[in-house]
Amino acid sequence: MWMLLKLLRFHQYIKNSFVLIGVIFSGVGSSALLLDVFAVFLSFCLAASSVYIMNDIFDIESDKAHPTKSLRPIPSEQVSIRSAWLLFAGLLIVSLAIVLLYAPLAAIFIVSYVLLNIAYTLRLKKIAVLDVFIISSGFMLRILAGTVGVGIPPSSWLLLCGLMLTLFLGFCKRRAELLMLENETGEEKPLTREVLGNYSPIVIEQFMSISAAATILSYSLYTMSDETIARHQTDGLIYTVPFVVYGIFRYILLLHKRGKGTDTAKDLYTDSHLLITVFAWLLVTGFFVA
Repeated sequence: MWMLLKLLRFHQYIKNSFVLIGVIFSGVGSSALLLDVFAVFLSFCLAASSVYIMNDIFDIESDKAHPTKSLRPIPSEQVSIRSAWLLFAGLLIVSLAIVLLYAPLAAIFIVSYVLLNIAYTLRLKKIAVLDVFIISSGFMLRILAGTVGVGIPPSSWLLLCGLMLTLFLGFCKRRAELLMLENETGEEKPLTREVLGNYSPIVIEQFMSISAAATILSYSLYTMSDETIARHQTDGLIYTVPFVVYGIFRYILLLHKRGKGTDTAKDLYTDSHLLITVFAWLLVTGFFVA
């Protein structure tokens, strides 16, 4: 049972907080709407877990050659493939049942997320640059599910900031995987992710720099836009920009000096600087938008 629960990767559920961004910044907060958003969040968590299981099944051979992924329940053969498929189907069915009950429109984005990840697992993950854009698209679908899916008009600034941030994190992940390969000893260094052969450190560093700068710029412009000031009746969100800048710089430091970057959720949980930064950002943001 414990091995089956490990397949769900509960620590990754923080990624599904992108579903909540719309209601946080929309200025709308009725109890019925909050219930719908929470239902979409829960549904996305279950759907994401089903996708993780599917990925583990299809990547079983490459994961066995990975220093840490080989310890996961499926590649370590602690969970059978049959049991994994049954859990995949069960999670997906429950996810769709919940979202259809509370926010039927959001089901479109959840189904799209699952289909996109199937295409990613079967083919798209092998195409450099596009692979990171596909990962970013998954986060965009989360935002749309938490906005359009529950009747909240999505902000173009919100979508832009989300796109730039997730591209930055995606390229950081690829850079961390390359660093792991560079640190491998021995004559043969197996490419545990085929697409890494199409990347080079200098190119990914450039992609990271561009997406980091775009994230900071787009978020800064968002806090100062007339639309944002009018919606929240305050120009105080500009004071949240330093937290975003510090968080990005801290993550780059962790990537190069602490060997982080392969698991964004775990990096957030385990680094006190990032945790404090996120909580401080939430507190200051909540103060101005409440």
